[in-house]
Amino acid sequence: MQLVKPKKSLGQHFLTDLSVAERIAGTLDSHIGTPVLEVGPGMGVLTRYLIDKGHDLKVVELDNESVGFLNDNFPELRGRILAEDFLKTDLSLIFSDKFCVIGNYPYNISSQIFFKVLEHKEQVTCCSGMLQKEVAERITAKPGSKTYGILSVLLQAWYDTEYLFTVDENVFNPPPKVKSGVIRLTRNSRSRLDCDESRFKTVVKTAFGQRRKTLRNSIRPLAKDPAALADPMFSKRPEQLSVEEFVILTNLLN
Repeated sequence: MQLVKPKKSLGQHFLTDLSVAERIAGTLDSHIGTPVLEVGPGMGVLTRYLIDKGHDLKVVELDNESVGFLNDNFPELRGRILAEDFLKTDLSLIFSDKFCVIGNYPYNISSQIFFKVLEHKEQVTCCSGMLQKEVAERITAKPGSKTYGILSVLLQAWYDTEYLFTVDENVFNPPPKVKSGVIRLTRNSRSRLDCDESRFKTVVKTAFGQRRKTLRNSIRPLAKDPAALADPMFSKRPEQLSVEEFVILTNLLN
């Protein structure tokens, strides 16, 4: 069997510990019956367990060598391999209804992957997988934490987030220089924010862009009525605010 050579340009670190792959696949056990899209399957270490569990699976893979390997070794995937860039894929054309996303995500684009999921929040009911531990902790951080930031607020507005377990460097080929974390995002019941959603994103990004400053100083240019800045909430720093408080803040600024 001709193995795929990991490519640094694609951020590939192939998982070699089958027990870890099985645990990651298990993060979707409660979603059997919902179609699944695996991002960056590589040589199919995680793919095999997803197939064995009976998931209705499609995969998206940018690396041509990996696509060839999957075609040769996974006959179950014939017609289900998308040889393209996940970040450029129109997910609404792949699935007409709800679906889940999973993967051993490339470290160099993991944040972009989750922002892409956020764009399709009405379809993506669950998103789980492995990524750089630092980013995994940032996504799942709670208010008051030093790692709580833009990703935390924007994703937690729409998803319940869980940090599941940590994976050491020595179970990859080649080993990354950092540890990895496995997380799961499950769509919450929120159908809309009680504020202008575009404005909400701007407020969150602006606030954390100068996170050492109080909100009164960092987002002053966004206030349509300067008198609103007298509210006690503006004396806080962004990491102290929950999603709900950012909604209130957005409305105050308007």
